[in-house]
Amino acid sequence: MTDRPVVNFFQVASLVMLLVTVAMLSAVTTMHFAIHGAEVQVPALKGMTVFDARSETSGLGLDLDVDNRYYSADVAAGHILTQSPAPGTVVRREWRVRVAESLGPQTVEVPDTVGTDERVAALKLRRVGLEVGATARMAYGKTAEGTVLAQDPPAHAQGIAQPSVSLLVATLDAEAPDGYAMPDLIGWPVVGAQAALDKVGLRVAPPKFVDVPVGPVGVAGARPRLPVAPGAVIGQFPPAGWRADQTMQVRLTVAK
Repeated sequence: MTDRPVVNFFQVASLVMLLVTVAMLSAVTTMHFAIHGAEVQVPALKGMTVFDARSETSGLGLDLDVDNRYYSADVAAGHILTQSPAPGTVVRREWRVRVAESLGPQTVEVPDTVGTDERVAALKLRRVGLEVGATARMAYGKTAEGTVLAQDPPAHAQGIAQPSVSLLVATLDAEAPDGYAMPDLIGWPVVGAQAALDKVGLRVAPPKFVDVPVGPVGVAGARPRLPVAPGAVIGQFPPAGWRADQTMQVRLTVAK
């Protein structure tokens, strides 16, 4: 008689443990399905039209964001060039999928804005369907404030990636910042490049002079390729657009 309550106690305890275990397994299973039920695989969007890609991602509960547009000779305008995350990546619903849209082949010629006021430069660019990219300022007292000193890509450039042109604009000495965006010095006479850099206090290493082979000037129907003038800058570091300050030493490569 004395053993029966003990047996009942262990039976009840075992039953309680079993129920707790079942409840925990049920909770884990529910959480698993809740979490994984909210996950989807990112589809392959490259080559789709933006409209079709948006429909595809919307159906999966994803947000599509066209955050860049580039020229492309291989992908038709209005179609997807690249995407992030990559196809097959597992993400949560409502995840933002970033894509770049093709503008098709470059069909406009980059205008020459150097020497114009930055507002005039902006109008010239927008008139041909280009955008004003980053605008950097450099202290330069030899021209009026607001004058464009350099642009990237340069005038008449072909095969550019984006429909935007970055400008380097002259400012007053008193407004000179602690650092500068490097101008595009390619094609400048080395003496002029050195003078411009020296004007803002940037140190310039002795130029490296290299031989430049003279190639064909062009083919029928194409814009002629002019030979590189001796003394012209053909390479620079830091490159155009990089931040530079007085702690750096600018290196120029110059045609003999």
